[in-house]
Amino acid sequence: MLIRLGYEIAIECPRPTPVFSLLEIHRDREHDIVRQTRVLASPKVPMRVYVDRYGNYCRRLVAPEGGVRLLYDAVVEDTGRTDRAKPGAPLAPVEELPDDAIVYLLGSRYCETDHLSQLAWNLFGHLPRTWEMVQAIVDYVHERLSFGYGYARCTRTAAQAHEERVGVCRDFAHLAIAFCRCMNIPARYVNGYLGDIGVPQDPAPMDFSAWFEAYVDGEWFTFDARHNQRRIGRVVIARGRDATDVPLLHSFGDHRLSFFKVWTYEQEAYPDAPPMHGIDRTLTAQVLA
Repeated sequence: MLIRLGYEIAIECPRPTPVFSLLEIHRDREHDIVRQTRVLASPKVPMRVYVDRYGNYCRRLVAPEGGVRLLYDAVVEDTGRTDRAKPGAPLAPVEELPDDAIVYLLGSRYCETDHLSQLAWNLFGHLPRTWEMVQAIVDYVHERLSFGYGYARCTRTAAQAHEERVGVCRDFAHLAIAFCRCMNIPARYVNGYLGDIGVPQDPAPMDFSAWFEAYVDGEWFTFDARHNQRRIGRVVIARGRDATDVPLLHSFGDHRLSFFKVWTYEQEAYPDAPPMHGIDRTLTAQVLA
């Protein structure tokens, strides 16, 4: 299966402003890229990429006065299989976890394990320590929260989402992660591309998505508390403790988002679609296929 994906994002800045972004396809999927543009900026500005402590590609630039527009487009090969599952698989005790998993047991900016620990044990403490405990957490969060783009608030924490009972995909992920960590299950935040492949098409504009991974039986597995189903065609961008570690775009100064477009779809489903349909043609001319 081939998946077409990419983005066009523009910000306005009143003065030159340092910016970093986590919008690159993760290193785990680099070998699946069939073709891609380089990341294009208008106006042209110097950019460089580094790898952060979690293994994510991060891009640095200084947006000039007036702002900058970024564009990326790619085709990625995918297996076409749904997210892996392993029912009945055991959860490792803390003393047997690898060292690099311990950080994903600790509380973080949006996942306040200290506020949610007792509730977590009341809700899930009676369950066997297997895959099914993680799935029970996902089921609970899926039923507890109502999804809606109008509910988006960048400061909402896991505990606040639980009380307010609303959120967007990042809130679903944060609450499930916090509960997992309370139950001594390493869990990490993931953002990336998730198109409507193998499911009814969502009429809402396409966006990036957030889900989480839990450490089960010596492996990291994907879970999605918002959709609560195994999906096809996820493409990871970045992983971290929570959304603090993996902002899609972060500026060190004032900025206003003036344009935002994301696309993710199965290539064969739209064989006649022109390259990067609907994007800024001043950038299209610079594309290197």
